[in-house]
Amino acid sequence: MNFLKLWGKYTKLILGIIDIIIIFISYCIAQVFIKVNYINIHTVITQQLINSVLVSIFVYEIFFHLFDLYKNITSYEGAKEYFCYALACMVSCDIVSMLGILLNLNLVTPKQHILAGIFASIILVSYRVIIRFLLTNKITKGPELERKNLLIIGGGEAATDIVKSIKAHQMDHYDIVGIIDDNSKKKNRNISGARVIGNRNDIVKACKERKVDIIFFAISNISAKDRKEILAICQETGIKLRVLPGLQDLINEKNILQSLRDVEIEDILGREPIVLDNQNIATLIKNQVIMITGAGGSIGSELCRQIAKFEPKEMVLLDIYENNLYDIELELKEQYKNIKIDAVIASIRDKNKMDKVFETYKPYLVFHAAAHKHVPLMEGSPLEAIKNNVFGTYHVVNCCDKYHVKRFVLVSTDKAVNPTNIMGATKRMCEMIIQAKDKVSETEFVAVRFGNVLGSNGSVVPLFKKQIAKGGPVTVTHKEITRFFMTIPEAVQLILQATTYAKGGEIFVLDMGEPVKIYDLAVSLIKLSGLEPNVDIPIEITGLRPGEKLYEEILMAEEGLKSTEHDKIFIAKPSKITMEQLEKKLDVLRETIQDENISLKNIKQNMKAAVPTYQEEKRSE
Repeated sequence: MNFLKLWGKYTKLILGIIDIIIIFISYCIAQVFIKVNYINIHTVITQQLINSVLVSIFVYEIFFHLFDLYKNITSYEGAKEYFCYALACMVSCDIVSMLGILLNLNLVTPKQHILAGIFASIILVSYRVIIRFLLTNKITKGPELERKNLLIIGGGEAATDIVKSIKAHQMDHYDIVGIIDDNSKKKNRNISGARVIGNRNDIVKACKERKVDIIFFAISNISAKDRKEILAICQETGIKLRVLPGLQDLINEKNILQSLRDVEIEDILGREPIVLDNQNIATLIKNQVIMITGAGGSIGSELCRQIAKFEPKEMVLLDIYENNLYDIELELKEQYKNIKIDAVIASIRDKNKMDKVFETYKPYLVFHAAAHKHVPLMEGSPLEAIKNNVFGTYHVVNCCDKYHVKRFVLVSTDKAVNPTNIMGATKRMCEMIIQAKDKVSETEFVAVRFGNVLGSNGSVVPLFKKQIAKGGPVTVTHKEITRFFMTIPEAVQLILQATTYAKGGEIFVLDMGEPVKIYDLAVSLIKLSGLEPNVDIPIEITGLRPGEKLYEEILMAEEGLKSTEHDKIFIAKPSKITMEQLEKKLDVLRETIQDENISLKNIKQNMKAAVPTYQEEKRSE
């Protein structure tokens, strides 16, 4: 449309000309109202009127610029801007009236000035509303774009902003068919022109009746439980769903439509946000030298990010894999200019190298995330798991003792509980190492044990997403297999919090919430992609892999559980193992790794001797 093109190019000029015309018309109308007996145009347009219009144009334009009215974007204007237009008109007419009296100008009466100001404000606001309507509806020639029927969940401020933004910019993309809100008082009322049509129980019905194509979940401040329940209902519709992020992310995002994202599996797990005692964490970390092993991994890199927020003096990032280490080093150096960042390529297996690193940096705290963690791979390479996990940890632990590290934190796993695989058995051995060493060292050795983390290296979620993207099938090892899940940031936050409670020798156990069936997880991810499980994307049951068990445990049977100050962190009963007993177990494993030709059966027998709770899982299909 030619009007829209001209408007975009000459907005301020067009507005200025229209405003001048409006001022003139307003004074003419005011003149007619005052002198109702005049019907001849010549008796309306007098010298007084002309003088008044000329002075008014000058004064009005000054105040329009003082109020920055020409800097407004018309399609974004609302009640606040319209009030400013009216205020500018009323102030201007008063000033013109005062100038006429003080300077004895030949102008119309004060009553006419006020009437003209009222008419000017009404006409000025009205035509701007019309222009906004034309701009936001984008009347164009040619065929209309196919619009999607949109249902919005939530009737708060976020939903209001979304409705306004769509009407301003996306009217050719979306047709808002209704808003869902659990507040019964809002039902059948309008929010920026969009009708509230029901509560969460009406979502499925509304989607069918109104042929909804897409749903926007527009509630940023909501409990995890309610979020999970509403998203589960939306998920049952099979309709594409987009959600707002958390409240803090929303505050940092300028465009609310751009902040909408696809639903992630974290959204439907229903876990409440972690509340941390940041003061205790800061006291422990600030102005200290902190070392993180396995710093390039999923847990290690997130540890680096969160530790950096507490302003350590120096961070030593240690990893054997250079690419990931380089990425996290670059990220931290860009964000934290005042922290010294040292990236060290080294293997924890190398005893001499570890000694040199500790001698050089003398860390205050050590977070030990370096490990081989992939269960099936470690079943195929058990000696590598023992070399890296057991003896790598042993080297780091000894260096911590030798160089008087304040506290060592082992990142452990639920697979160390009654392990059924080599990886889990090696991690249980690591827990035994730190508990035995704590009894004879000034360093405080502790472990933090938790389950699977969403999105981590080796997690099923990235694998499922890749399989869905390829059109399937999604592979699940067993229909009844369950796992505990938490997000990477959540796990790391709890690791840091648990560190502040440490006195030495504890195994901290994180509350992982309710276990999740992997099959249900696969179904949810397929539905979140807008597809139908076993229709669009097949789910294939492949059978349990070597070393894999149906159910993970958090505590060993003989361990007690003690609460801490944090409701999601518990302490397992300390082990009674001594260094003398531990060294005998390590001797068995040392002999094991010396023989590259040793049979898998003998490796497992020796691991069983070192870790009595280790039992091979009986395969069930």
